[in-house]
Amino acid sequence: MSRVGYLPLGDRLAMSAEPLVRTLVNIPPIRLLLNFLGRFAPGGRGLVILVPYAWLAFFFLIPFVIVLKISVADQIIAQPPYSALYEITEKGYLMIKLNLSNYKFLLDDALYWKAYLNSVKIAFFSALMCLIIGYPMAYGMARAQPAWRNVLLMLVVLPFWTSFLLRVYAWIGLLNNNGIINNILLGLGLIDRPIVMMKTDFAVYVGIVYSYLPFMILPLYTALEKMDMTLLEAAADLGCRPFKAFVTITVPLSLPGIIAGFSLVFIPALGEFVIPDLLGGTDTLMIGHVLWDEFFSNRAWPVASAVAIAMLSLVLVIMFVQNRLQRRAEAA
Repeated sequence: MSRVGYLPLGDRLAMSAEPLVRTLVNIPPIRLLLNFLGRFAPGGRGLVILVPYAWLAFFFLIPFVIVLKISVADQIIAQPPYSALYEITEKGYLMIKLNLSNYKFLLDDALYWKAYLNSVKIAFFSALMCLIIGYPMAYGMARAQPAWRNVLLMLVVLPFWTSFLLRVYAWIGLLNNNGIINNILLGLGLIDRPIVMMKTDFAVYVGIVYSYLPFMILPLYTALEKMDMTLLEAAADLGCRPFKAFVTITVPLSLPGIIAGFSLVFIPALGEFVIPDLLGGTDTLMIGHVLWDEFFSNRAWPVASAVAIAMLSLVLVIMFVQNRLQRRAEAA
């Protein structure tokens, strides 16, 4: 690109062949204004950046502002079931009404903070189980022959070709008292009565680990596949045992993949609704189910919006910590 392409907008227009344009642009206030506006005018690079920002603004920022507005409204019997954020009085005064008691209600009622704690517990242990299961799989894929890696990757991604809801329903047929697993165990004589697996926390863990395991494997595979194998060879030449080389070399180098995979499993599992609703029992209390009940059963939109904002705030904190940890791991 020529040097002219890096000049501010006003300076480029000042070099125009049109005399009228040059005369107008050479006026100092107009030139300064054009140089200022030119910083925000989308060029080729600006247009590329503008597309994801517009997507985030339309599908994240605007809905977030709407939910935030509802969370500070009053519960009323109307359509929609919440009060307006502002009101113009008869004398023409603008009165803004913010009801923060919805957030206080979340702390006063044990149902909500217990649901948050239980969601964090289930999401954390589900992500941990995905890491325990997914790390050997990703390691084996990264060490496989190059001809087999694409096949193994396809097998990992293959479940996404089927509807998520159908895959969860399939586990109902497996875990029911008269399901496939109990029938096989009864047929082999290993048990004399069906094992209760459905409507338990065990079924929820199974469903979450099965559904989100690929999100753990893929970033781990990416981190392990690009690792320099000569480091392990050098460690072996220096007398380092394989397990110690794995702990001191492979695990630290794959730490960015571990952090990314853990976040990709933990964050969506935190607000999971479908799996606890279909596989969990009445004792499986997760914030996604509480949010659904407040919106659609109780029609308490302000309280439900406060629950959603609180959950989103928790996710943002987790994402911030994850980003800091990942940067430190990559720098190390």
